[in-house]
Amino acid sequence: MQPRPLDGIRVLDLTNVLAGPYCSYQLMLLGADVVKVEVPGRGDLARQLGPDSELNERYLGTSFLAQNAGKKSVELDLKDPAGRETFEELVGAADVLLENFRAGVLARLGYDWQRLQALNPRLIACSITGFGQTGPMSQAPAYDQIIQGLSGMMSVTGTRDTAPLRVGFPVCDSIGGLAAALAIVAAVAARHHSGAGCQLDVSMLEASISAMGWTVSNYLLAGVPPEPTGDQNATAAPSGTFDAADGPLNISANRQEQYETLCRLVERPELLTDPRFAAPEARKAHRAALNEELNLALRRRPAAEWERELNAAGVPAARILTVPQALESEQLAHRGFITELPFPDGSARRLDVVGSGVLFDGVPLTPPAPPPMLGEHTAVVSDLIAAWRLKEGVAE
Repeated sequence: MQPRPLDGIRVLDLTNVLAGPYCSYQLMLLGADVVKVEVPGRGDLARQLGPDSELNERYLGTSFLAQNAGKKSVELDLKDPAGRETFEELVGAADVLLENFRAGVLARLGYDWQRLQALNPRLIACSITGFGQTGPMSQAPAYDQIIQGLSGMMSVTGTRDTAPLRVGFPVCDSIGGLAAALAIVAAVAARHHSGAGCQLDVSMLEASISAMGWTVSNYLLAGVPPEPTGDQNATAAPSGTFDAADGPLNISANRQEQYETLCRLVERPELLTDPRFAAPEARKAHRAALNEELNLALRRRPAAEWERELNAAGVPAARILTVPQALESEQLAHRGFITELPFPDGSARRLDVVGSGVLFDGVPLTPPAPPPMLGEHTAVVSDLIAAWRLKEGVAE
């Protein structure tokens, strides 16, 4: 297997469900050796989440399978002396400890930052919570939908008639996980120079607001409160969803030359001289009227034909696909984005997982193994610890 950037980095993962496991999945794809510490007999809650009840009963819920390929699983009770002893050995040999308990829980278990530093001065300890370790909301429970609402994200999703709406997938969990993964990689790089570990405090709320881009900066810098615009891009027109003969079509003719090309290709040159549409700001002010005119022209042909013709002429355009259609696209297949793995229990069932979207030297990052069964590596945890210590050069 091709060397990966984080080869040799050992991650102790105490997280559940999505934000934390998504973070450690990204680290695993980059080459890190990830060991999940799971509650005996129950494990990661995601093991019981998903649309297949039979898999949920076997602690192999699809929510777990999606984010945990390539990791190892060790069952440890952190309230049991023997479990704590093994946990402390793992901490002593690890590079990274990742957790997403509510703020203060790990400390109440006896592992505050000072204790972790005493066990391993080079440890990078990363906590992912809804609101961060400090502040008036630090103890509040947080799920993705709660963060979507508090961030303002839901207020700008939908139209004026339908907002607020939840984004159709757990975007704040994913953003929080990516922010944590980026911070961990930066901390690993910094430790290369300083030799010291550090404490990372990731707030999903802050990471999500940071990722909202112009929606936030337009208010902070120009005092313009954002409004829900549905399937339209508020920064330009015509830019949004339009009607082709057989379904919706996204078009983003954000630049003047793209608009001019669009009008020519849909055979509506008079839209170029209409004073309502001639200039970019005028088009935004008269967006509804412009969209109506363009839809009349676009409904004459199928979306796929417009997609090919507009893209060839430099006007960004694409059909709006379902998730199955997107996953079956030739583009993803060409890039090796989806990997087929053996099923964890050895059955013939198919298991496909996604990558990170990053190629290293032209090669996609893929998991080396399927997700682990609950406690699959508990019996060999002493061997794992020995291997981790050997990598550090402190094998006994």
